[in-house]
Amino acid sequence: MLKTPMIVLNVKTYAEATGENALLLARLMEKLSNETGLSMAIAVQASDITFCAKEVSIPVYAQHIDPIKPGSNTGWTLPEAVKVAGAHGTLINHSEHRLNLADIDTCISRARDLELDTLVCTNNVATSKAVSTFYPLMIAIEPPELIGGDISVTTADPGIVRNTVKAVRTINNTVKILCGAGVKNGKDVKKAIELGADGVLLASGVVKAKDKEVVLRDLTSDI
Repeated sequence: MLKTPMIVLNVKTYAEATGENALLLARLMEKLSNETGLSMAIAVQASDITFCAKEVSIPVYAQHIDPIKPGSNTGWTLPEAVKVAGAHGTLINHSEHRLNLADIDTCISRARDLELDTLVCTNNVATSKAVSTFYPLMIAIEPPELIGGDISVTTADPGIVRNTVKAVRTINNTVKILCGAGVKNGKDVKKAIELGADGVLLASGVVKAKDKEVVLRDLTSDI
């Protein structure tokens, strides 16, 4: 389990973080995590999990698992497979790969059995409350309309972060709450913490940056 505050980077399928580029970014995050003492994790494509996990000490996450067990499941992502590959945890229900609540519950249960960290993405307060009853390790509130944009959720809709924290805490006091969508700089991270979040989940703001180290250092600057 990551310590708070935390920064989790989802590299998606960007060319800037595929293969060797994913490893370079993971090594950079490891370097800055060691320097600052701030917890960081990177979620990479399934094909890059082993490649990165063997080389860095920070947690490497899968971007998705499916609610399945070993067997006849061609083209699906088996939780055991990402565990064997070296993943420390997994994202579940990202806005770009949504699941229904029953499947989210199953994925959390399967991951828990395998001792994989679970970071479940949610799109609103109601979904966050529902997911919190499944007891994932982490929830990340990300309004879909702000993902990949230039305006952070902490600026565009701080209420959804504040209200998610309040609502989830009435049900589950153990789950860590992150916020994402548009988070790009240290001020966004600082604001997320002020709103009650335990950290941030971000993607393009780092992955697409020309100087990724400058951006990552800025993200840690106000914590």
